[in-house]
This record gives sequence, structure tokens and C-alpha cells, in this order.
Amino acid sequence: MINYDVLIIGGGLSGLTAGSLLAKRGLKVGVIDNNYNPGGSCGIFKRGNRIFDQGSTMLYGFGERGFNAHRFVFNVLEEPIDIIKHDLLYVVNYEGKRIRFWADVEKFADELAGVFPDEAGNIHRFYRDMMRMYTHVMVENPTYTSPEETNPRLALKSMLKHPFSYIKFLSLLNQSAKSLLKQYFKNPEIFNFFDKLTSTYCYATVEEAPAVLAAVMFVDNHVGGSYYPAGSTLYLPGKLEKVIEEHGGDMIYSHEVEKILFEKNEATGVLLDDGTTLSARDIVYTGTVWNFYDKLIDPSLTSLKIRETFRKQVPTYPSVVLYTAVSKSVIPDDTAAIEMVVGNPKQLDESEVTLYIMSIDDKTLCQEDEHIVIAVGPSFEEWSHNKETYRTQKDKEVKRLLDVIERRFPGFKKEVRYTELATPRTIERYCLKNKGAVAGPKQMLGQHMFHRQHIRTKWSNVFCSGESTVMGTGTPTVTTSGLTAANVILRKYKMVPFVFDSNIKEQVHLVAPPFKKSELFRESSKEERTIREEANRCRLCEHPTCVRVHDLDARGIMRRVVLGNWQGAKKALAKSKVSFDAIHTFEERCIWCREGGVGIQIEKIMKYIKKEES
Repeated sequence: MINYDVLIIGGGLSGLTAGSLLAKRGLKVGVIDNNYNPGGSCGIFKRGNRIFDQGSTMLYGFGERGFNAHRFVFNVLEEPIDIIKHDLLYVVNYEGKRIRFWADVEKFADELAGVFPDEAGNIHRFYRDMMRMYTHVMVENPTYTSPEETNPRLALKSMLKHPFSYIKFLSLLNQSAKSLLKQYFKNPEIFNFFDKLTSTYCYATVEEAPAVLAAVMFVDNHVGGSYYPAGSTLYLPGKLEKVIEEHGGDMIYSHEVEKILFEKNEATGVLLDDGTTLSARDIVYTGTVWNFYDKLIDPSLTSLKIRETFRKQVPTYPSVVLYTAVSKSVIPDDTAAIEMVVGNPKQLDESEVTLYIMSIDDKTLCQEDEHIVIAVGPSFEEWSHNKETYRTQKDKEVKRLLDVIERRFPGFKKEVRYTELATPRTIERYCLKNKGAVAGPKQMLGQHMFHRQHIRTKWSNVFCSGESTVMGTGTPTVTTSGLTAANVILRKYKMVPFVFDSNIKEQVHLVAPPFKKSELFRESSKEERTIREEANRCRLCEHPTCVRVHDLDARGIMRRVVLGNWQGAKKALAKSKVSFDAIHTFEERCIWCREGGVGIQIEKIMKYIKKEES
């Protein structure tokens, strides 16, 4: 049995955050994930020379001010990362108008006032009030802690600095976003507009969404900005994986945890799907609350009341994701990297789709003459388990989504070069999100904030993080939950937690769009850059043709080389018993060769890794 200080169940952003921080402090960490790449819904897959982001693409939390959890984590990890800042946060296409979300809140308020002129004064008053409260509560007192773990003394100190803002903030805790909006607006049409914002931010309507969350979300994006990792979302989880492996941690891929093992009401480890058991002093679970209580925890260890409480939590709606490549000519020059298409202003339906066109700002994702367009929206279809019926449903859904995109970009369907669809079943398969509910339980009144799963559980050495916990959904929030879980464990063992330090060295480097392939690996030597560029050609195939039955994790090694994760690459290579004499056969079986191209120079890359090791 392998012994760890901490085992992390789930390699999404919250788990990788917790794992990297704990490894940084010298703890022996193991991260287990059912997929073969890190990141959960934040990652990539490749088709030919094209890179597609799997899910999380609209990234916040990298700003210099505001709720900037990602920036904080990379700073304390001392791990540099290149980030692209979007000029526009995004655009909402609403009833024939394009509403541009500017970083400057007053400028955005002017834009919104142009759509609702009768509410112009109220719009400015609303955003000024929300901005003042947000600045006093969130910006002036940076904290990266889930609310239930906040130090009361520090909270009181902050409250005394701006008591009226804090009282207002706390008063919003148990009222709806709609009740907050009613204090400012009368035009029913503007409520429909804000409904679309809350459904995008927290997958809930203004009647469902807690006012405290909506108030923060309405202004946070403007303060912090909207970002994208230069080179694709591979770099966000990949950099966290790099820190874990550089500090002696293990990434355990393609395995699912079947059970958390207990002795005398204390967790001792986990049982994997292949029968392997791993032991640990502490465990951090990062998946859905439903899988936690219904699959991993023996029912005898919990009460029926607890299981029923979480079982009844309403999930966010299931999602579908359409991945497309299209001719560049069909996307106008003034298109934003993120565009929300509202089909029905009066209610949420399947015509509401958010389009992510990151190739506008990042030219490494595809050929120069095309764009990658990813469409994400709700799915209310009952997806069949019959193969033929399922295939028919997928074809129908692709056509429907293409029709939605066509309305925004006339001529789109004729210029499409590639399509692929992820259904709720796909999302559940790869990310273990129950029935494709991409954000876990809804952040709605009655199951928001403290009504959700806390970081601490009833067991002293089992902790939770991720979107089912108090912080809820979104990449900065799940990152904060992972950070909180790490700090709870560090304090438990009287180790130094990670807290805000204004003097810390900045590791987040902004690069100007459009980011180009020539800018990748620019910090590397000429030889290293050549190796990393070659590894970057790897398609990261789900079913690699190159290695077949061999134990060499070629795709995992290539991914690590691209990220400059030499320790991880060496460790992965050391696990294989393959001889260098056999590697040339892998190159001949590379998918590129099978398609008439040139295979990846696997042997050259492996020899470079060996040279780095010596």
C-alpha cells in the first residue's frame, strides 16, 4: 500500500489547487482522476492541428484587484503563467442589440442605459452602489477563504472599517437577486436582462439566485477582467500539475475512486477501481456532493437525514457543448471572444447559447484562416442509452445549435469545417458530473452558501472542495475552495498557511492579443524550444495508436514536455519498461503517420528527457 500525507480525489481546478499548495509546503500528495489529462472541465482535446477547450473557457480571477484567486495561487506557488486579457469581458446579443461589457463600469452603464433609456439613472445608481459595496468588502480586504472558514476577528476588523457596506452586504444573504433589483428598477424588461446574467454566472434566475452572489458577480468581472491562458486552457491545470510533480507529488490518472476507506470513524485511504488501495493521513474530495454521499461513503457512516438533504439539492441544468472549426471569413472583425446569444428574453430555453471564440485572441488554437467556435447551452432533452437513437439525437442537436449560431453569424453553416458534440452523457462520463449538470447544485436560495457542503466534514481528516461546496461554481470560486481546504490541513498540522502578502512577486504575466505560435516557449533555449514545439504536435489521443499495449505514457509525457514539466516527464518515463530500441516503432504508428503526415519524434524527445535527467 502506498502511503500519502494527503490524497486528493479529483484532478479538477479545486483539487489541483489544494494539491499544488500542499505539495509546495512539503507534504506527500497524490491526486486521483478518472481522466487521462488534468483539469476536469478545464482542459483541452485536439483534432488534427486544432485545439478545443473542453469546457471552462471564460476565466476570471487573474486581475490585479478584486476576487483574484488564480493570481494569488500562482503567485504563492511561484509558478509563472502567461495570460491574455480580453479587451471586452463579453458581448450579450439581446433582442437585436449587441450589449458590450466594458471593463469600465461607468462605460458599461452608459451602454446598458442605451438599451433601457427609461432606467438610465437607476442603472448608474445601481452599479455605483454595487461597486462601492464590492470595493469595501472584497477589494480593500483581500481574502482567499471560504466563508465558513473565515477568521471572525479578521472579519470584524474589516467590518468596522466600512460598517454600512458590510451591513448591506450581509442583508443580501437571504434575499433574492430580484428583490435587490426591485430596489432600483421598475421596467420588467430589465429584469429579463439581469435574468440572463445570473443564469450565465450562477445557473439560476434572478428569483432563485441569492442577492449576495448576484451583487458580487454583477461588478466583479468589471473590476478583475476576463482572461484566457496563452496557448489554451491546457496551461492552467497543467501548471498546477507541474508544481505537484516538482515537489514530489503523484498524479494518478485513468482511475476512479470506488470507496473512501474508514477505520473507527476515521478515513484511512481509498479503494481504486482496479482494486488498489492507497492510504493517507488526510483526504480531500472535490467532486459532486451526490457522488460523495451516495457512492464513496458507506451509508452506515452517515445518517439518512444528511444523505437525503444533499440528495434533494436541485442540480444546475444539463449542458451540451458544440465544438466547431469554421472559416475565418464568416466571423466579423468586431466579434468579441465571448458572445452570449439570447434567444428568448422571457425565459431560459435551449436557444440561449454562449459562444467562445478564443482563436480571436489566441492564434495558437487553429490555422490562420479559421476560428474555433465553441457553443455551450442548456439541454432539456432526455438522452437515450440506445446507440442508434443517441446518434440520431446528437445529429439533431448539432443541426439545432448550428441554426442558433447561424442567426448570429449568417453563412456559418456553409463555412463549417469540423463539428463535434458533447452531450450531458459525455460530460458525466469524462467529468463525473451527475447527468451533465456542469455546475453541481444550483446556487439558489435554500441551497446556497452555508446550506451547501462545507470544507470540513463530520470526519476530522476528510475535507471537501469544488463547486458543491459553500463557494459554489466558477473557476475562481472552486480555486478558493481548494485553497481553503489546503490551509485547513496546513493549520491542522501547525504548518504555515497561504495568506495575502502585498509584497509577493507577481507570476502572472499579461501578453497582448493576438497571441501567436511564435510566442510559445519563448523563454526556452533554442534546443529546448525545438523539443517542446515537437511535443506540442502530439494529439493527446484518447486511444493512442503509437504505444498500443506498451506501458509508455507517451501522451502524458508529451503534455508535460509542452508545459516545461521536466520532473513529471522524467517520472512518467521512468515508470515504463520500454527500451529505446522499440521507440521507432511508436513513431511509425503515430496518428500523424496514419493520416499521411510525419509522426512525432518520440525518440528524440525521450532522449532529451534522459539528458535533462543526467
